[in-house]
Amino acid sequence: MTTFDLNFAADHFTLFGLPRAQALDLARLEDSFRAIQAKVHPDKHAHAGDSDRRLAMQWATRVNEAFQILRSPGLRARYLLGLLGHDPQIESNTAMPTEFLMDQMELREAVMEARAAADEAALDAVRSRLLGEIRSDYVRLAELIDIRKDFGAAAILVRQLMFQEKLLHEIDDALEAVTS
Repeated sequence: MTTFDLNFAADHFTLFGLPRAQALDLARLEDSFRAIQAKVHPDKHAHAGDSDRRLAMQWATRVNEAFQILRSPGLRARYLLGLLGHDPQIESNTAMPTEFLMDQMELREAVMEARAAADEAALDAVRSRLLGEIRSDYVRLAELIDIRKDFGAAAILVRQLMFQEKLLHEIDDALEAVTS
């Protein structure tokens, strides 16, 4: 493979030589990322002409963006569903199952109370519980997309994961505030 014989229009999976699947071999993704970056990194083309330097910068940016999306289960699912023609309607569909919303409200209240009380142990407990739920949902997401091909259910789960990931960031912020 020469430096720029990559297909700029290729989807992220193809770019890294990976199957279009939610369950990915992350070590293989990382290896492919490093191999491509070694060829297109702008430092490697510092003495090239303007157009080659510009092309190297474009490729490095493209490869970094693709890597960031594929290494994140939530972003990967959104991207993959889009490739498969199933828009998860992140911006337009805010409907969530009632049980999920009740659980989220309970967790948010626990976070607010723990933060107000500067209770690091309580925040850690909520964080651990939420991380367990997120990991379980990632496994379920791979099953829905890769095995069952239930893209509608996967889209709902992607929207739920966005709520969970946002709450996780809020917990991390609360922990930082409590421990500093």
